[in-house]
Amino acid sequence: MAKSQKTPEQKQYEQLEQKYELKRPVLANCFKAFLVGGIICVIGQAISYFYIYFFDFTEQTAGNPTVATMVFLSMILTGFGIYDRLGQFAGAGSAVPVTGFGNAVISAAIEHRTEGYVLGVGGNIFKLAGSVIVFGVFSAFVLVLIKTLLMKWGII
Repeated sequence: MAKSQKTPEQKQYEQLEQKYELKRPVLANCFKAFLVGGIICVIGQAISYFYIYFFDFTEQTAGNPTVATMVFLSMILTGFGIYDRLGQFAGAGSAVPVTGFGNAVISAAIEHRTEGYVLGVGGNIFKLAGSVIVFGVFSAFVLVLIKTLLMKWGII
């Protein structure tokens, strides 16, 4: 609906809405997300170096246990309610790294634990993260299929 077609009540409502609308501190939110996401990545890098120096992993092979450790830590922090407060402060800075995946899995499980372990926790644990897992597996399959065909045809 164009501005000229709005009724006086609609125009009055828009003015009232603009008066009470909260102004979002976009720049501050971006800085917080960048800071917290960076700190999470620094912690992940420290864990990776830990596996390299103390368990004789290479830089390539240290990735899997590092990811598993980061997901595990985020699950523990979510269980104690710490990661939720971090998410409220940092927004996407805590959701985008792999720790956000662990948070999503455990949050759904905690939310439905009163319904029992099988139907509650088991049935809902992958409610949010299930689509991520399916998309990841399907994408990997498609990429391997493309690579296999290109190798068979001698292109790579």
